[in-house]
Amino acid sequence: MSNPAKHFGIIGLCQWALRYAMRRWLPLVTVFATMLLKVGLDVLKPWPMVFLVDHVLQTKAMPPWMARLVDLLPGTPTTTHLIGWSVAATVLLFLLSWSLGLANAYANISLGQRMVYDLASDLFAKLQQLSLRFHATKSVGDNIRRVTADCACVSVIIKDALLPVLSSIVTVGTMFSILWHIDAALTLLALAVVPCMLMIFYFYAQPMMKFSYAQQEEESKIYEVVEQTLSAIPAIQAFGREEFNDRRFAQATSKTLAATLTLTNLQLWFKVLMGLATAVGTAGILWLGARHALEGSMSIGTILLFLSYLGSLYDPLSTVMYTSATIQSAAGSAQRVREVLEAKCEVADKPGAIKLTSVEGRVQFEDVTFGYETKRAVLQNINLTVSPGETIALVGATGAGKSTLAGLIPRFFDPQQGRVLVDGHDVREIQLKSLRQNIAIVLQEPFLFPLSIAENIAYGRPHATLAEIEDAARAANAHEFITRLPQGYHTIIGERGATLSGGERQRLSIARALLKNAPILILDEPTSALDAESETLLVEALDRLAQGRSTFIIAHRLSTIRRATRIVVLLHGTVTESGTHEELLAQGGRYAAFYNIQFGAKEP
Repeated sequence: MSNPAKHFGIIGLCQWALRYAMRRWLPLVTVFATMLLKVGLDVLKPWPMVFLVDHVLQTKAMPPWMARLVDLLPGTPTTTHLIGWSVAATVLLFLLSWSLGLANAYANISLGQRMVYDLASDLFAKLQQLSLRFHATKSVGDNIRRVTADCACVSVIIKDALLPVLSSIVTVGTMFSILWHIDAALTLLALAVVPCMLMIFYFYAQPMMKFSYAQQEEESKIYEVVEQTLSAIPAIQAFGREEFNDRRFAQATSKTLAATLTLTNLQLWFKVLMGLATAVGTAGILWLGARHALEGSMSIGTILLFLSYLGSLYDPLSTVMYTSATIQSAAGSAQRVREVLEAKCEVADKPGAIKLTSVEGRVQFEDVTFGYETKRAVLQNINLTVSPGETIALVGATGAGKSTLAGLIPRFFDPQQGRVLVDGHDVREIQLKSLRQNIAIVLQEPFLFPLSIAENIAYGRPHATLAEIEDAARAANAHEFITRLPQGYHTIIGERGATLSGGERQRLSIARALLKNAPILILDEPTSALDAESETLLVEALDRLAQGRSTFIIAHRLSTIRRATRIVVLLHGTVTESGTHEELLAQGGRYAAFYNIQFGAKEP
């Protein structure tokens, strides 16, 4: 991947993150307000100590404003009382500061988590919209990490970088004014370290962004290994590959550790050099301030006040400089998130897309050519017309393009050339949701969710009644095994239907397609996991279901498709034969060869 700095600079990242902060303006205002109040408390904090040292212990004359304030205090202004008031003021300021810190922390958490969840929600929604082509190039584990971990970048940029910078700018301006009023020469000396800070920032900012992105990329590979391994546990245990996957995990963590240490080393040097610059500045102030005290031009209390404010000046200056490092640390995650958010949706509604109504189910392929890669076509010049009520069987060797051809109907992909039409409308001119509402699909792998049996069957029609769900299950030959489960249709099944057999999962998937009652039906290897008896019952149910519907059946088991209206044979992405079962057998072509391989020359 390219360097993220070439795509998103610090200003661009901040502008992008601010959009999420503005969604949550109330906690944002609360955080900023408590930060500003804390600046005011930082201005007041040293004064009880100055008052105690200069005007109580050393009995130095008080300025008029301080004398008037002391006169307002109850009781006699004796030394003991004034010491007590100094201590009380210190405690009061501490309690106020603690309360403000608590309010700030609460608002910070509220703001940070809300922004993270807003971004994660946007990212999750975008991932669901992106085409299957996109998901074929990204691992599930990597995308999980983008949603669950990388989205925290928006909180880091706003909460840990931008807001502290705004507070620091106010603090620096306030402290500079006070310090200049106390001693202009010492203030200029204190600011002499700023050019050094800027130089350190210049040399370290870009490398920290580069290595942050590299570290995030390496860490995402840990998620990939975990997801791939846990998804294939049966195969791993069957082939005894546990140690191999242990080595893969160790290799991924080793590379992540190396990238993390490289980034940490850079950040440590950055912080050490920044700290050294402020230490040199503080040392210079101590030396010059001590000379002023010896000459009698500055009191001890004033020196203590200056040093206290000096810390309040250097801390926000360092915060401003550290902001770059903070943003750089989040830049890698932000880049990974924005890669998805700004990815082009290959399949999306066009302006003015129409909504399908009263769909008959006429499907046409006109000179369709498609390939997952630009220079390698999977389908070439496909011309096919399917009328309502027809059952079309797609036959061919693995890789012939059967599933790809069927996938063009619900617009999982768009053809590079040609058109796919439903009821005379180019599917690219139809609202995507409207198109897919009129198509029911049974995929080759039966995808089930950790919900109840009834909820899985009604996944395409969530408002279906239990009676309708049971009817669909009966038609799919699933009702009998469902009623034997502990809670029948209310039984919760495991992840991906792990508590069911392969045949049971497939029948639930078929019931889900039946319940949707769509005018176009796509069955991708619908009987691949069924025994002979269940297959016979299912074929009869499919015959009833196909009445008045355009049905596409993809199957390697030719017994499933013998009664199809028409059988289309694909070879290397082109249509080589088309006709009924009897017609194709009589031609003695590729279909006849497939049939003879499965059943021999004589029909069973």
